[in-house]
Amino acid sequence: MIILGIDPGSRITGFGLIDNHASRIEYVTSGKIRVSGDSLPQRLGCIFREIESVIKKHRPEQMSIENVFMARNPDSALKLGQARGAAICAAYQAGLEVAEYAPREIKQAIVGTGAANKDQVQHMVKRLLGIRQDLQADEADGLAIAICHAQFYATRQKTGIDPGLLKRRRSSRR
Repeated sequence: MIILGIDPGSRITGFGLIDNHASRIEYVTSGKIRVSGDSLPQRLGCIFREIESVIKKHRPEQMSIENVFMARNPDSALKLGQARGAAICAAYQAGLEVAEYAPREIKQAIVGTGAANKDQVQHMVKRLLGIRQDLQADEADGLAIAICHAQFYATRQKTGIDPGLLKRRRSSRR
C-alpha cells in the first residue's frame, strides 16, 4: 500500500511517499512544493494542483497529514490550516482515505519521543528507509508523517483498535 505523507505549509509543502508492505516500509519518492503566487488563493490553488499531480503520478491509497499546532502567531496557524485544507481537498477528490497526526505523535512514532528535534527526525527517517542521500527538512517531515501512519495502520490492522484512541482514553482517565 502506498502512503502519501504531507507536511503542509503556505510557502513550502513537503511530501513523501512510502510503500508499506506487511513487514517493512520502502522509500518511493519525496519532494517539496514551492508554493507560487502572490495571493493566498493562488498559493492554495498551487498546493491543490501539485498534490493532485503527485497523487495522479504515484497512485497512493492513503494520505496522512500533520495537524495544525497552535503557533505563537495566530495568522500563521490560520494559513497553515488553509494549506492543510487544500491538500486534504486534493486527497478527497482523488478518493483517498486521510489520516491526521499531531506533531508529537509523529515524533514519538519515528524517534521514540514526542520532544524530538528536526535533526533527530531526519536522521531516523533516513535510517528507517535506508536513504543515503540528503533530505530537505520538509521532505523528511512528509516521509515521517507517512511512516507514522504506516505504524498506526499496522497496529489497527493487527488489533482492530485505533492506537490513537487508546492514548486518548488513557489520558482522559487522569
